[in-house]
Amino acid sequence: TWHLKKIPQIVRERTFSLDSPKFEAKTKLELNSVCGIECQRKLPVPSLSDLKNLLSYETVFENGTRTLTEVNVLGAVLDPAGNTTTRRPSRKKRQIYGTDSRFSIYDKRFMTNFPFNTAVKISTGCSGILVSPKHVLTAAHCLHNGKDYVKGSKRLRVGLMKTKSRGNGRKRKGTSDGMPSFQWTRVKSTHIPKGWFKGVSGDIALDYDYAVLELKRPHKRKYMELGISPTIKMMPGSMIHFSGFDNDRSGQLVYRFCSISDESNDLFYQYCDAEPGSTGSGIYLRLKEPNKKKWKRKIIAVYSGHQWVDINGEQQDYNVAVRITPLKYAQICFWIHGNDENCTQG
Repeated sequence: TWHLKKIPQIVRERTFSLDSPKFEAKTKLELNSVCGIECQRKLPVPSLSDLKNLLSYETVFENGTRTLTEVNVLGAVLDPAGNTTTRRPSRKKRQIYGTDSRFSIYDKRFMTNFPFNTAVKISTGCSGILVSPKHVLTAAHCLHNGKDYVKGSKRLRVGLMKTKSRGNGRKRKGTSDGMPSFQWTRVKSTHIPKGWFKGVSGDIALDYDYAVLELKRPHKRKYMELGISPTIKMMPGSMIHFSGFDNDRSGQLVYRFCSISDESNDLFYQYCDAEPGSTGSGIYLRLKEPNKKKWKRKIIAVYSGHQWVDINGEQQDYNVAVRITPLKYAQICFWIHGNDENCTQG
């Protein structure tokens, strides 16, 4: 069951203008030497002043201007347990684990219907998910490498799926029935948390690898609501689901589901089969609504992709997702609505 939780408040304190970004970084769909599950155990629990700093955010507008907004955090519960995780054996270095368990969605009825129609393509090569009539959730590293914005993010666009067809119903030569084409929409502004630029470890922190894009025009499609990420024990079969546009299956929407193997306070570690291109996909669960018989899908994490992490001096790989904690829910909800009144419970 989805359990309602009281959400901390993110309150805007002041906004400053910053210099325009250079937009010179190269897009990297795999990150190296980030703070992994072993490193996370040693990190201090962020203080309230740390949280205010990490949840302050940059906004980049389509004309290239940039602002920094400082925030205050009210009602946050600091977890004294820190980033506790369970220890697992290391794995071999690959992104498809055993038999490839991904499904390519070819049928137009599925592709253009909920939940698959909420998946979008980002022009920098990633995926994302529709979270409001005008907003898309994706991974921060699809837009920013920790130091500068990537080249393609200056004129950022979002591709919404449409199936290829011609006015008179005839099939165009060379197109296949199941291949989606995209209706591209310009992005008006992008929000990235300051925690992405420099985490508590002094290195890039995957904990803050998420961003929200505001579209220039509403998309008029069904979108998926945000949910608070439950712990593994509270998920049916520990199973998660997500769809994205994997690079090795060009032009196809790829769906997968798998179980989560490990968790920290902010991250899920899982063996979902995925290739670059699906980074930034919204990970969702289907649980029952409280006191109702209805089931509802909600986004509980953002797929951060295949990451190389330093574990006891050795590079090891995981497929990692950033959990939507109550604090991140508060921040993303604030970005969507522009105030915290709509974000008191999640």
